[in-house]
Order: sequence, then C-alpha cells, then structure tokens
Amino acid sequence: MLRAFILFGFGFYLMYLHISGNISQYINMKYSYLSISAMIAAFFLAIIQLIMVFRDEDLAAHHEHMGHVHEGENTWWKKILVYSLLIYPLIAGFLFPVATLDSTIVSAKGFHFPKNNAAGDDPYAMNQFLRPDTSGYFGASDYQKMMEKERKSLDKENPIIVTDDNYLMTMEIIYNYPGDFIGKKIQFTGFVYNDTVTDVNNVFLFRFGIIHCVADSGVYGMLTNMPEGAKFDDDTWLKVTGTIEQEYYAPFKMNIPAVKVDHYETISKPKDVYVYRTY
Repeated sequence: MLRAFILFGFGFYLMYLHISGNISQYINMKYSYLSISAMIAAFFLAIIQLIMVFRDEDLAAHHEHMGHVHEGENTWWKKILVYSLLIYPLIAGFLFPVATLDSTIVSAKGFHFPKNNAAGDDPYAMNQFLRPDTSGYFGASDYQKMMEKERKSLDKENPIIVTDDNYLMTMEIIYNYPGDFIGKKIQFTGFVYNDTVTDVNNVFLFRFGIIHCVADSGVYGMLTNMPEGAKFDDDTWLKVTGTIEQEYYAPFKMNIPAVKVDHYETISKPKDVYVYRTY
C-alpha cells in the first residue's frame, strides 16, 4: 500500500509543479510533455499497485483460510531504507521552497568560457558559462548550419532587441561572431553582478539560462560599461540600451563582447527569472 501512496505522491507533486508554474524552474518548457507523461505514468502505476494490493490481500486471506502460512524473509530494515529514499524527494519538494538562482551562485561558482572549463568536453555536466554553447548537442556541420542561419536573422536587426525567447540564442551568436556585431545597438535585461576584477563603472548583466534542464543551466550575459557614477547592488535588475564593442577581460586573457551603455533603467524582477534555449 505504501508503494501506491508514494506513486500517487510523485504524480501529485508533478501536477503541483505544473499548476503552480514552478516546473519552469527545473526544465526547458519545450520538454514539458515529458513531465506530463511521467505524471500520468505515476498515477497509472499507483492504480495498478492498488489493484495488486487488494488482489494479494484476497490471496492471503484465502491461504490463511486453507491453513497455509507463508514465512517471508525479515527485510524490514531494507524496506525502511528504500522507502525513506523514495519519500525524501516528496518531502523536500512539497515542504522546501523553490530556490531561485542569483548572484550568490555566480560568486560561489564563478563563470568562464568552455575552453577554460575542466568539464567543458561534457555537454551534460553542470557548468557556469558566460557564453552559451550548444555545440555539444549537435554534429559539427549541423551546428554550423544552425549558427549561420541564426546569425543571418540576427544580423538584420538594428537595434538588436533581446527578449526572454531569444536571449540564449542572441548571446550565443554574439559570442560566436563578435566582430559581426561591433557598433550595433542592443537592448537587453539582466541582474547586476559586480565583478571585483572590472573597472568601477563596469558590471556584468546576467540571466540564468536552461538549455534542456537545470542540470545544464548556466549564467549568461555580457559585460556592460555603465555611465560615470552609476552604481548598483548585486541582483539589481536593469534594462540597458547601448552599443556592442569588445573589451579585454584579464581573467580570460582575451577580448570579450561588451556593451557601452547609453541608457539604463531599473526594472522589477521578472516573474520568470530564467531564460530557455529555443531552436
């Protein structure tokens, strides 16, 4: 019977995530059909388990009536261990609040380009990239074709308006073809991260992005050269408009895309702080 309750628990938890909208904190919503399928499967298996429980109770009653007694192995400690492992995710999911990633994660883990990352050869590893990189999910020729197609569509825009839908795609294109976009206007939003290495007027604007699921999430964005005297606390949300340029960033020992900001405004934290990769 406990197995049935656990399966119902997982089904209701997945239902809760979808109804509350919190499912978007864990997966790219284009894969929501997978979690819906898992929810349906959990409910189906729970019903099957209930049927098996009632059937076994009937068989046990029949055997007892016939004088047959089954002596099973005493495995109570194994059951406690297994069921505890299964129940814990439900308790954590229902009782613990959903944690939103912010600048404290950036400070703790840092950000870096894939070539400077020890796990860079594994696209499924948990990595924090300044630039999005989806090349590990495609063949070399397919990835190049996709990049060229997206670059051409982005090259037609001036100013480049970065939205939640195209955020990761735009950042990946700009980092892959930085020279093509120098001098172009861009508008995008993000939360402030004050890096101690940069000049006093330079801050990073980041968004946490999910390519497929939270396991491959990362922090993505650009360095911004703010007007003189503009200072912001970490996690302040800004919308900026400026011109794309390049700036030498000492920790990477290379030039990276940056934005010379002409106009900025403080905005409220978005309802959905994450952005997702679309193709």
